[in-house]
Amino acid sequence: MKKHPIALLLLAAAMATALCACGGPKSNGSGSDDANTSRADSNELAVGIAQDLGDSLDPYQMTAAGTREILFNVYEGLYKPTSSGDFVPAVAEECVVSDDGLTYTFTLRDGVLFHNGTAVEAADVVYSFNTCAATTIDTSLAAALSDVAAVTAEDEKTVSVTLNSPNSDFLAYVTSVYIVPDDYTEQATAPVGTGPFRYVSRSVQENVVLEKFSDYWGEGAKVDRVTLKIYEDSTTLMTALNSGAVDLVMHLTVAQTQNLSDQYTVLEGTMNLVQALYLNNAEKPFDDVRVRQALCYAVDVDSILKLTADGHGTKLGSSMYPAFTKYFDDSLTDYYSYDPEKAKTLLAEAGYPNGFAMTITVPSNYTPHVDVAQVLVEQLAAVGITAQLQEVEWNTWLQDVYQNRKFQSTVVGFDASTLTANAMLQRWMSDSDKNMINFSDAQYDQVMSEANATTDDAGRTALYLQAEKILTEQAANVYLQDLADMVAIHKNLTGFQFYPLYVLDLSGISWAQ
Repeated sequence: MKKHPIALLLLAAAMATALCACGGPKSNGSGSDDANTSRADSNELAVGIAQDLGDSLDPYQMTAAGTREILFNVYEGLYKPTSSGDFVPAVAEECVVSDDGLTYTFTLRDGVLFHNGTAVEAADVVYSFNTCAATTIDTSLAAALSDVAAVTAEDEKTVSVTLNSPNSDFLAYVTSVYIVPDDYTEQATAPVGTGPFRYVSRSVQENVVLEKFSDYWGEGAKVDRVTLKIYEDSTTLMTALNSGAVDLVMHLTVAQTQNLSDQYTVLEGTMNLVQALYLNNAEKPFDDVRVRQALCYAVDVDSILKLTADGHGTKLGSSMYPAFTKYFDDSLTDYYSYDPEKAKTLLAEAGYPNGFAMTITVPSNYTPHVDVAQVLVEQLAAVGITAQLQEVEWNTWLQDVYQNRKFQSTVVGFDASTLTANAMLQRWMSDSDKNMINFSDAQYDQVMSEANATTDDAGRTALYLQAEKILTEQAANVYLQDLADMVAIHKNLTGFQFYPLYVLDLSGISWAQ
């Protein structure tokens, strides 16, 4: 019965959203029709996003998944990922791998131009690889590039990359080495890439504008202009959607999609991330594994999915989501079955027979995380833990929680920048700059080091699975779900695709003729 108050709270929030959506410009739906029709006539698109892009738009300095999600349309590597999880030629026309797996020879595609009009040459590729290796903040990408022995321009159209040891995942990392001009220094504020859209302008906390790159080497974008409008308040975002101010919004909750104008179609995918109650392992009482395990037993994930998403979403048991197929261990999903009495026993053994107080810090602009945190507060109370929900702005969360690690716990989701297991697991090594939970386990470090040094694919896969099990056994975090990704898109738009990565591909979206 204890779940009823939080269920009513979430229902009230959904009703509030519905009331907001029913007022003002939407009155009879004509406002939505007029606004969307105007953009369709001018072949433009308005997309609502829940957070501003990061301070730096430099392709190797992108800290937030939301920034990578959007700039996927501006930047490209020699190869790029597809919606089916494959890797296909982009700036490169083809790649030949030597028999020993050490040398990758890329032939550049003819006619590829940067957004500033200059042609892509081998020197730009060499510059991009060297700069990325020296400056990237992506630890898994940095580790892969650290094993590059040489990047050589054989001629203006041919580049060879030689590794110290074979790496069957290397092509996946190549997709994250975005190719940029070697004589351009303003990437942080005015990015220049080779993608189907070029960057036009940015008004901080308001919008980002992209335009179709008319000289794109490939098929090209279907719409001429995209304005990404920033709404960090979820109610304002929903009001904008139902008033016709935007044509497309990703990452909505089930409750939000149930109160939309009939001008929109709802699509469902997964967000391809690991949502968890992330615990600062360096802070008491979370420095005790018994306390962390107690939290795992105290949380009913099935109930969370039911209350916050009408059962949508995929349960997880470690730091990996199903799209990674061979690296996903479903046997860990129910490693900690819901058992409040077991949780109380572990708390007593750890010296907390009466529980304790804790704070869950959540970025307020992410409704799915806030909703889950609200349910967690009630579930933890059932075992004597008093959890206080602290909602903060995204930039505050990024600085205080992620960068400075000044927090006890938080509910967020972590994604992968590349389709590699290492992209999900490297961050939890004790010496990783991204290890914001301060997880420290000698066995985990050893297993991950062995995995990074192993060239045999089967052997490396086994080690990654072992690393995931350590995270679960040590209850590094309380793993919850890969969130359902609910997308609201205007019914006259076609071409939206879900990816196994956290990206928004705008190039295929078009207005129906």
